[in-house]
Amino acid sequence: MLTSIQLIALILLTDIDSVVAEKIFHSRDHSDVEVPASQQAELITDKVTAQQFLSKYGFIKPVNWEEIQFENEEAIPYNDNPAPGDIMSVIQESGSVSRAGIKDESDDPAESPEFVSALKEFQRMSGLSVTGVFDDATRAAMNEPRCGVPDKEATAKSTNAQNSSNGTAGNVTASEAANFTVNGTRDRPAYTAVSREKRHLKTLLLAGRRRKREAGGPGQMAFSKKVLKWRLIGEGYSSQLSIDDQRYIFRLAFRMWSEVCPLEFEEDTRSPLAEIDIRLGFGTGRHLGCTQRFDGAGREFAHAWFQGDIHFDDDEHFTAPNTGNGISLLKVAVHEIGHVLGLTHIHRASSIMQPSYLPQDTGFEIDWLDRKAIQQLYGSCKGRFNTVFDWVRKERTPYGEVVIRFNTYFMRDGWYWLYENRNNRTRYGDPVAVQVGWHGIPTDGVDAYVHVWTWSTDTVYFFKGTQYWRYDSENDRVYTEDSEGRRYPRLISEGFPGIPGPVDTAFFDRRDSHIYFFKGSDVYAFDVNANARARGYPKKLAEAFPAVVPNDHPGGHLDAAYFSYTHNAVFLLKDTRFWRVVSSKDRLLRPSLPHNGLLPHQEVHQQWFDICNVHATALKMSG
Repeated sequence: MLTSIQLIALILLTDIDSVVAEKIFHSRDHSDVEVPASQQAELITDKVTAQQFLSKYGFIKPVNWEEIQFENEEAIPYNDNPAPGDIMSVIQESGSVSRAGIKDESDDPAESPEFVSALKEFQRMSGLSVTGVFDDATRAAMNEPRCGVPDKEATAKSTNAQNSSNGTAGNVTASEAANFTVNGTRDRPAYTAVSREKRHLKTLLLAGRRRKREAGGPGQMAFSKKVLKWRLIGEGYSSQLSIDDQRYIFRLAFRMWSEVCPLEFEEDTRSPLAEIDIRLGFGTGRHLGCTQRFDGAGREFAHAWFQGDIHFDDDEHFTAPNTGNGISLLKVAVHEIGHVLGLTHIHRASSIMQPSYLPQDTGFEIDWLDRKAIQQLYGSCKGRFNTVFDWVRKERTPYGEVVIRFNTYFMRDGWYWLYENRNNRTRYGDPVAVQVGWHGIPTDGVDAYVHVWTWSTDTVYFFKGTQYWRYDSENDRVYTEDSEGRRYPRLISEGFPGIPGPVDTAFFDRRDSHIYFFKGSDVYAFDVNANARARGYPKKLAEAFPAVVPNDHPGGHLDAAYFSYTHNAVFLLKDTRFWRVVSSKDRLLRPSLPHNGLLPHQEVHQQWFDICNVHATALKMSG
């Protein structure tokens, strides 16, 4: 175990086969296949230590985890060695009554109804046979590496009375705070509304009191702001990984949450520490002024506080992505960040919020249930897009066959997301800078994409302002000059006679071989076979694409017009809404529907999930 001197020294998609059109932006972590046998803390071996385990993690009596962090008003400097104050120490040193309030009336805890009930609850939540017997399978489950946050935390019902008598505000339960329950067993922690002083770093002793969440209605988020600052604190660097590796891993961990919810995380190394929302650090034993003591290598590897700090046990063998066996720091960090944001443990094998650490053979990602849990707190990602399109191209298989494939892309402000239709979410690791995937088009994005695809033509165009570019899909770059001698970029009015630039958006309709350009409240149709504007155009958008339901219409100034090969339909997008254009199949089923009519609007985030912004500091995924 490190001494304080040593610690100070450490400060220094779809039915058609899809493909990935470019390399993945970064590799996810799957380096944690095996935990070395030597990495073991003191094991749970008998019913006495099992009772201590069940008490510590809230199975015997729910633990008020937040209040443990603030037991004393006087902060403890990180290099002091005060008397033990953590739960395990209290249980070990008690006489006739443990911290959990169970009288030691027998030498055998198994005779206690509270112990048996708690053991059954642990077995049930761990997916074991619910027997109430401390068997080998239960012992093994208790000895798995895990998070230090209790599985069952105190609810408002058990603490409101005491708070009322003390003149403090009531606490918030899980159902009140998020209205989200997993397997009918999870309770969110109870948090007082009274600001309290953190008991962490020596540099925080004089810092202002941190705001705790006030009691409120269902769905209240842990943080009310959308951009959160974080920092790896200088007093808490790991002794096992370089500082650059640590910062890279934490940036990636925060980024993974940004990819599925409307929060952005900014690494801030300059602001006063009291202004940092989430502080991360490593320590051993009694560490960083924390009331909780780490247990050494093997079992409890980290813990975190709602709207607060994250500590990692530096006795553990943490590893960087793809560097060898050990405990994946990335996976642990993603889990603990979830706690800071307000999530509790989710007892599901695929969940990153499960309490136990489970090595796996493949890279991990944030599970669907985790995504829905965090979105229940913070909502879904919303926003408008510069353009949306399906990129269709020919590819040759390893067997020499030519196949046609496509991917769906959303573009916004110089960044793009590849949408995996078969998984109904964006590709892991997106967004990516436009210039990385589309070589030669404007780096701040485009207004429109058009793919003219007929039996005789296969041409791709990008439009920006008054200009357009032809794209060479085979060589993955824009043309500077095509085979006909036309140089790019060109004016829209030159390449498409009768179409004034700039345009808002456009799409190619294979049904009539027309490109439809949208400009304000007007629509221009361009006949690609005649190379001229179609007769009868321009028309008003409401005339060319009438509303099926009166007054449910975008009006004009569209963001994107998009033909989807997945849905075999045209969509018009504006702000956070979309309208689907009536198809031929729709009219066969309902002949009264107007040609090119717009069906009632829906929200974009309810059709295409998790298209989320990521903070600039997390987009820079270098060390």
